[in-house]
Amino acid sequence: MNVPVLEQSIEIAAPPAEVWALVSDLRRMPEWSPQVESVRPSAGHETIGLGARVTNRNVLGELAWITHAEVVRFEGEREIAFRIEENWSVWSFTVAPSPAGTRLTQRREAPNGLSPSSITAQETWLGGQAAFTQTLRDGMAETLERIRATVAATAA
Repeated sequence: MNVPVLEQSIEIAAPPAEVWALVSDLRRMPEWSPQVESVRPSAGHETIGLGARVTNRNVLGELAWITHAEVVRFEGEREIAFRIEENWSVWSFTVAPSPAGTRLTQRREAPNGLSPSSITAQETWLGGQAAFTQTLRDGMAETLERIRATVAATAA
């Protein structure tokens, strides 16, 4: 199954270090993502960095499910990426300087495809791959807007 790479970016009027301080702390994802309800570090992984593991509770309407992730890339003030154990996808945030201050990019890729259980879940409970992919795209846009609003509120 061909899994599209999903990527969206936003310009934020703040220095990259300020944006990085937010997005590098995965525990804050419930503040921004419409799908993530909680992120809890696993025992011994309270500091978010390469190899850290977290448990996520996700919701979509009346559906709720748990996923487990491991930080697979962590380049200070540049990129954090985490792989979801259950579906094999890799989500990342990349922070880069821009004329506006910072360009923040969120990306979802599946270099090894999606797990069979994820494909079944999408087809059975999440409206099919095309519909769920659009839900993810919409959620990414909302997440990025909420992060930008958080940065603006912090600066005010």
